[in-house]
Amino acid sequence: MTGSKKTRTRLSPEVRKNLILDHAAELVAVEGVSALSMERLGQEAGISKSLVYAYYPSMKELLQTLLKREYKSLRVLQSKAAEGAETFEQLVRQTTKAYLSYIDERGLILDRLAAEPSLSDHGDPTEYSRGTAVQYVAEIVHDHFGIDMNIALTAIDISFGMPAAAGHYLTRHKVSRQTVEDITVAMMIGSIEGLNRNYETALKPLVKKTGKELG
Repeated sequence: MTGSKKTRTRLSPEVRKNLILDHAAELVAVEGVSALSMERLGQEAGISKSLVYAYYPSMKELLQTLLKREYKSLRVLQSKAAEGAETFEQLVRQTTKAYLSYIDERGLILDRLAAEPSLSDHGDPTEYSRGTAVQYVAEIVHDHFGIDMNIALTAIDISFGMPAAAGHYLTRHKVSRQTVEDITVAMMIGSIEGLNRNYETALKPLVKKTGKELG
């Protein structure tokens, strides 16, 4: 009687590529980027080093793909949080909570990847799909507060730096995530409310009358 052979599961290229990235993220979180090598990733994923190279020709490409995947996952969570908001306060609160929750869980991975010189131009999670997100929130501010769209776009683009700053603070200080979230939400809402007041009194474009109207 012969023993049954153990069949090896054949994974699709996409699944295999993501598996390699999963192991890369785990190594970065535990040991840092310096622990990565194609040989080590092959061992962790149970494949040959040459197969890792077949999917990712260079370590730089692998790291860029991993960082982009992290940012995409973060943006998807924020988008889902935004969809469930019924008020402007909820929009700010829920997207900020999603951002900080992700940073609290995986911020170390993001920080270590962003510190790599080869990823210097990919180092801010708020930059991923930023244009679309800024446009979406600016339209809400424009409709909700009646602020000129150009001013709303500028204000929201600037305010996108607040969650990133809050995330950096959270990963570097012993402070509760809820406290950081509350402060960030208060600052973001306060800045828009202040802009709204100033828009009505100082920033709103003048409606100039013609000579006939003045006469």
